[in-house]
Amino acid sequence: MKVEKHKEKALRIERSLAKCVASDYEIRIEAAMLAATHWTNLAYHAMRVTPDNVDILHSYMLTINEFRRLSAANERLIALLAEIEDLRPIYVRGDLPGGAAIADRAVALLAEIRTIALAAGAG
Repeated sequence: MKVEKHKEKALRIERSLAKCVASDYEIRIEAAMLAATHWTNLAYHAMRVTPDNVDILHSYMLTINEFRRLSAANERLIALLAEIEDLRPIYVRGDLPGGAAIADRAVALLAEIRTIALAAGAG
């Protein structure tokens, strides 16, 4: 997917995310993860680390070599995405307390990913 399409989708998801309330923490985590994935792909495409026709779906689905290659290009970016994704199984599919605070964390991580993506030349 091209940079412009990733940006369009990320912004659309973020507009929907902004309509959620604290008790919608599962949706907020999911939306943060999905938007973050678009921003991450956008950043790696803009940095010419990945071609437009190769998108990251989930950090945990990457081979070790690919994860390391992406980390070498921008370690913080892939680590932030991985952190959001690590929240998903225990707060979206699980039932641990504190979901609203964790969703706030996911949204903050998303904001940092967006900042990195925009600085990569996607702005």
